Amino acid sequence: MGRIVLASASPRRRRLLEEAGFEFDVRISGVDESHDPSENPEVIAESLARRKATAVAESSELDEALYLGADTVVALELEEGWTLLGKPADALEAREMLTRLSGTRHAVVTGVCVVRGADGEVFQGSERTWVVMREITPAEIEAYVASGEWEDKAGGYAIQETADAFVEALEGGGFDNVVGLPVGLTRELLSAASD
Repeated sequence: MGRIVLASASPRRRRLLEEAGFEFDVRISGVDESHDPSENPEVIAESLARRKATAVAESSELDEALYLGADTVVALELEEGWTLLGKPADALEAREMLTRLSGTRHAVVTGVCVVRGADGEVFQGSERTWVVMREITPAEIEAYVASGEWEDKAGGYAIQETADAFVEALEGGGFDNVVGLPVGLTRELLSAASD
């Protein structure tokens, strides 16, 4: 496998890659992450992952590298369609997001994209995990918001930290996907790009 460049500032993604035994460099893409909120979460997550990987690949001179981008979105499926919850801008928005997610079964989707530097070929996919969250009391929400764990987290919570206490079950996808990087899918895409 060639040199891997992770196009992400996320310490959670770095840790998951390290724990999976990968060696890699980090280059932050800095791309615009705006998107059409009416799209389904897989389309948005894969598009943002591709945008990140492509931006880093195009700004680099490492022709033999594999550029890895990822993006995680949290989505509620409502009668009128999907509602996406990004990273809260402040404590007020984090409180609102946790209140909305309390007692729901919502989707966490991570898009993964690998761009092969040698020829620009793109390999991408996504994984969806349904998160069943119990009712969270107002006092629990206040304590969680005060902890600051919600910062820089899609949906305003981190399952790998104390918010696992709010989660009753995961369905259809892995814990690592909810953290921010489905390791099995990432391994498959990196392997395919190496062939």
